[in-house]
Amino acid sequence: MTDVARCACGAVEVVVTGEPTGVVMCHCLDCQKRSGSVFGIGAYFPKSQVTISGKTTAFTRTTDEGRRFTHHFCPTCGSTLYWIAEKHPDGVGVAVGNFADPGFGGPDRSVWEQSRHDWVVVPDNVQHFPKGRG
Repeated sequence: MTDVARCACGAVEVVVTGEPTGVVMCHCLDCQKRSGSVFGIGAYFPKSQVTISGKTTAFTRTTDEGRRFTHHFCPTCGSTLYWIAEKHPDGVGVAVGNFADPGFGGPDRSVWEQSRHDWVVVPDNVQHFPKGRG
């Protein structure tokens, strides 16, 4: 399988091959701010399965564990495309919405549910974690 995620203006492209190692629905306040929505959702791939083209701008924040988490977004349209966590340096998280594919698989886990909005319904078939996955 090969999938392509693109920003809104098409200047940045992330090509992934193979299946994701996980699809995570995150309700942390940082993902809410990054996405402008009430949660973020990312598909995770080994770096060896990801090819990125186009120029991005990076923003690095510190996680609750004190590690770096770097988001890459298009400097033209502002779409967040992917991120790399210091905790998992060999993986890349790709924003699922940028695949623009309603058939893309749903989440297998939901994290930081302690800050989930009460009206957000998480599918029953996913793992639930009040914070990050331990």
